Amino acid sequence: MGPAGARGITFLFLAVVVAVAAAQEPNTDAYFVSRFFDKMGLAKPSARGGAVCSWTGVSCDGEGRVVAFASARMGLSGPVPEDTVGKLSRLQSLDLSGNRLTALSNDFWELGASLRGLNLSRNAIGGALPNNVGNFARLQVLDVSHNGFSGALPQALGSITDLEVLNGSHNQFQGKLPVAVVLGCGSLVSMDLSGNALDGDLPELSPLRSLAYLNLSSNQLRGSLAGAFQEQLMVIDLSNNRFSQLNFSSGYAGSSLMYLDLSSNELLGEFDLAGRFRNLRHMNLAFNQLSVNNFLPSMGEISALEYLNLSSTRLHEQIPGALSSELVGLKVLDLSRNNISGVVPDMSNLQLLVLDLSLNNLTGEIPVSLVKKLPSMERFNFSSNNLTVCASELSPEAFAATFAKSRNDCPIAVNPDNIKKNGPCRKGVKLALAIVLSLFLSVLGLLCLALVCRRRRKRSDPFPADKQVSFKEEPGISGPFAFQTDSTTWVADVKVATSVPVVIFEKPLLSFTFANLLEATSNFDRGTLLAEGRFGPVYRGFLPGGIQVAVKVLVHGSVMSDQDATRELERLGRIKHPNLVPLTGYCLAGDQRIAIYEYMENGNLHNLLHDLPLGVQATEDWSTDTWEDNNSGEATENITAEGTATWRFRHKIALGAARALAFLHHGCIPQIVHRDVKASSIYFDYAMEPRLSDFGLSMIAGTSTEGDLLQHSPGYAPPEFSDIENATATAKSDVYSFGIVLFELITGKEPLGDEYPEQKEASLVNWARAMVKANQGSSIIDLKIRDTGLERQMEEALRIAYLCTAELPSKRPAMQQIVGLLKDIEPKFV
Repeated sequence: MGPAGARGITFLFLAVVVAVAAAQEPNTDAYFVSRFFDKMGLAKPSARGGAVCSWTGVSCDGEGRVVAFASARMGLSGPVPEDTVGKLSRLQSLDLSGNRLTALSNDFWELGASLRGLNLSRNAIGGALPNNVGNFARLQVLDVSHNGFSGALPQALGSITDLEVLNGSHNQFQGKLPVAVVLGCGSLVSMDLSGNALDGDLPELSPLRSLAYLNLSSNQLRGSLAGAFQEQLMVIDLSNNRFSQLNFSSGYAGSSLMYLDLSSNELLGEFDLAGRFRNLRHMNLAFNQLSVNNFLPSMGEISALEYLNLSSTRLHEQIPGALSSELVGLKVLDLSRNNISGVVPDMSNLQLLVLDLSLNNLTGEIPVSLVKKLPSMERFNFSSNNLTVCASELSPEAFAATFAKSRNDCPIAVNPDNIKKNGPCRKGVKLALAIVLSLFLSVLGLLCLALVCRRRRKRSDPFPADKQVSFKEEPGISGPFAFQTDSTTWVADVKVATSVPVVIFEKPLLSFTFANLLEATSNFDRGTLLAEGRFGPVYRGFLPGGIQVAVKVLVHGSVMSDQDATRELERLGRIKHPNLVPLTGYCLAGDQRIAIYEYMENGNLHNLLHDLPLGVQATEDWSTDTWEDNNSGEATENITAEGTATWRFRHKIALGAARALAFLHHGCIPQIVHRDVKASSIYFDYAMEPRLSDFGLSMIAGTSTEGDLLQHSPGYAPPEFSDIENATATAKSDVYSFGIVLFELITGKEPLGDEYPEQKEASLVNWARAMVKANQGSSIIDLKIRDTGLERQMEEALRIAYLCTAELPSKRPAMQQIVGLLKDIEPKFV
């Protein structure tokens, strides 16, 4: 190599050194970006040490100044450090979404007028969104969704005149929608503030002339929603609020509107469709109290409609036969929970994916052509009507789930022409003989099976034989029937036990009666009593066919009519989730409502945590609803410590319970508030999967128990319930109780009456919160699980419990957020 070549290499080397040195020079964009990665504990995107502008996620202008920075889904956690991204004075686009950031730096608001797009979504940033956001005067896109921002929306948002997209959904914003935003953000195209706690009246939105997308669902807005109906809007979602007035301005046609969701409000009165919504494709008005006349016939004018949900809107009319020829594009039709009468029209020409006509007063036969289309649908339901159907193409399971209380009326000879061609007499005799023979064999098989089951049950039954009552031997037994436990006396005002039906959702063709419940529970004998809780006693029983159940008697009574109680119980029976104890059936025995659940053979979390045998109820605690088998004093087999005393299993319980509550809060319409989340409400099925029990029973149990229900169980009540007269059960009170359960899971301590080292606190929540606040969380981890997983994950779980048990309900995260936080610390299989 010659001298010239050597000089070239030297020059190149010096250039690289100078570039790297410049990158580390303070007060440069390169320095601030590099410092950001250092402070967040992340490796820099470039392993070669190249210029910052070449790093992934970093874009620069011609002068080497950073104009765009994206660090989404990088596992960042903690606050944004000072002297990093906040110093990028020419930054136009910043994306820090999908991390676990908890706070913004003080200099973050110095980014100033150059910023055009800011995405902080899906983090854990809490506190108020300050008025400093007004510093971003030229901002066009602001996304702070799925965080923990609280307080009022800043008035300064109204000063960002170029703002086109505002997404503050799924936070804890409170107060009214600022009029300043409506008046100042004239360029706004999309506004999503769903999933907050906004209240008050909705302002007139006419100044937002460019607004096309509006989502204010899942807030507490009230009054009239007329201000939302602006001609240019294409999407309006105001569901899950408290709006009560439904009216439109006289000139409103809704010609641009394609999506409308007003479900789960308190809307009253008429809904005038005349000449409106000609291009609408999605309409959901479910769970309101509309007074509509000839509403369904007028729907035919909206020919583009693909989705229609009018469930529980008090419809009192018939389904017009012309509907299927007018709404040819309809894919989803839900008219359930109304008082629709008449017959089911032929809708076989529609390409329906969902058809729900359940809980109405429909009569007659379902058209055969429509029945043939049902197997191609994703979901259909005709239950609780007075219908006749020939559902030969459906499996018995499908028929039982979707045609409850309907009559299966298929003719024996479905094709008489074929019988004629092959000789009417001879073929008819053969067919009849075949049917009679198969029926005989089926009945014989069922009798044999019942006999075997009865013998097995008698051999294994731990209860004395003289407590069994056979209603086959005494068919004339009559009531009323009175039963007594240690603390309760309840009466079933039933004259003839065999005349009161028991509904089992999964087996509607089996004719169970109250007599079967008496036999299954040995006449509700104390020997079958599992527990007594706030709703009433719980018994174990075996229904015919070996179906093991837990029978809960809601002894407090109810102001609900039988019809309303039936609707509510059947609604609860349709709520299915892998982490909920399923309601499998019910019985209305006089004034008593009896709920029937799947039996959970592996006990509950309270017993597991506090070293009680999983199959035995703690006899000193009769205040909890538990379903474990006493088994004549013999404990069932304990689950080994290797399987349960691990961080992985404790986390599985926490995540499962959180998912169950998130489903009740956010996946059910109307929302279900549990009201009594506690360790003894979390059970384990045969596979040791956690399942939350007793959801949705408060309404059926009646208003007489409201005071008791608001008190929660000792040790689990949120602080706002100290004033019981003004307390209201909400999703945030469930969150608080879940936080106590999470503290139990990590510390192994009971909510009350346990020993809390180094503290004079009288409760688990006060002790644990004090230790977490003092950064001593690691010292309170249960010794049984400390060495079974990563300690930092357990400490993070304690911090999540700390958030859940905040003094103010508004400071507590939603269950959806809690599920996300727990998934972030899920132990990995190795």
